[in-house]
Amino acid sequence: MTPHVEPDPQAGAAVKAADRAHVFHSWSAQGLIDPLAVAGAEGSYFWDYDGNRYLDFTSGLVYTNIGYQHPRVVEAIQEQAGRLATFAPAFAVDVRSEAARLIAERTPGDLDKIFFTSGGAEAVENAVRMARLHTGRAKVLAAYRSYHGATSTAINLTGDPRRWASDTASAGVVHFWAPFLYRSPFYASTEAEECARALQHLEDTIAFEGPQTVAAIVLETVPGTAGIMTPPPGYLAGVREICDRYGIVFVLDEVMAGFGRTGAWFAAQHYDVVPDLMTFAKGVNSGYVPLGGVAISAEIAATFDKRPYPGGLTYSGHPLACAAAVATIRAMEDEQVVEHAARIGEHVLGPGLRELAERHPSVGEVRGLGAFWALDLVRNRDTREPLVPYNATGEAAAPMAAFGAACKKNGLWPFINMNRTHAVPACNITEAEAKEGLAALDAALTVADEHTV
Repeated sequence: MTPHVEPDPQAGAAVKAADRAHVFHSWSAQGLIDPLAVAGAEGSYFWDYDGNRYLDFTSGLVYTNIGYQHPRVVEAIQEQAGRLATFAPAFAVDVRSEAARLIAERTPGDLDKIFFTSGGAEAVENAVRMARLHTGRAKVLAAYRSYHGATSTAINLTGDPRRWASDTASAGVVHFWAPFLYRSPFYASTEAEECARALQHLEDTIAFEGPQTVAAIVLETVPGTAGIMTPPPGYLAGVREICDRYGIVFVLDEVMAGFGRTGAWFAAQHYDVVPDLMTFAKGVNSGYVPLGGVAISAEIAATFDKRPYPGGLTYSGHPLACAAAVATIRAMEDEQVVEHAARIGEHVLGPGLRELAERHPSVGEVRGLGAFWALDLVRNRDTREPLVPYNATGEAAAPMAAFGAACKKNGLWPFINMNRTHAVPACNITEAEAKEGLAALDAALTVADEHTV
């Protein structure tokens, strides 16, 4: 793979200048950022106007599950644009119906009705609205280590520090601790202990909040941005049982974990659990056109058989987005992308990352499955002190910044959050490309090692 354009620094400078003059970036202090001007992308790579090529270990924002510029998806968007570029959501449109059918065929259990949104945050917003209307209750429980989106309800559900600036303490959200053995809030020493104590903590929280006030529990099946903490055996089944006992709607957020990312169509399938509502986005069409949605159980869908659902979006089930979803799902099926993600995780990424951990004292733990992995970087393996403090900025975050710079110098674009780096490449990354990424991580971790004690 080589860049598809000749280096053109002047063009890159013009793109950068226009960006800095007019584009307001998310999650950023506008005067402190220096965004890379991207000239092109294909497969697992992208490149800049100076001709530097990067292996993308972020999949954009963990959504290009089949890589950049997949020809079947590009062609489907072009064909749909020529046939019917857009149409209002109240009508039955062939490509919208087909996208919903293909998604429903792959969701677990009876999640057979699909409400389309423009992205993951809107999906979470609508799932919570459905749960509240279905139960007649107001409170929603969510985990501290979580990210659910940046819209009004979704940001209040979110557990990470991005919530703080928008948290009005009036959204009806109660946070609790989900299991995470490596940094256990329950002083557990085994997965079984962590599972049992986390479930007891959740049930205690419900008891003190009042079960009759709780509409929903919202969990990422496998938390993504917060650190890719795979739940211990039995935990999600235990949450399902608690929800059933108290009449609480169980919502699984699969915006990041869904559509092959974990080596299954949906991560819930690893744990043999069926939620009442499941949100999705990102990988449903590899992010080529904005699309998200809620997969709805028969019981909750029936709530709105005679009662209008009070929600909607102008671009719900947009034909271009749905055409991209249909093409993506069919390509994933034909090319066995889900099976490939499972194999690459089991035989290349997982073993390769664990081998790096054996040689680098800065790696405290390796977690993940499929094409969904995290390295927890530490200053000290014995104490498990994070390489940088929680929510560190400025000089305090310098060790992770140095690690990230070393990755980029070695041609790898890393996903970095707090003291973690995530290995989340395209689900169809080749074995050779995955090994290239592991080699770049190997070199960069020597920089992180310099900050260990």
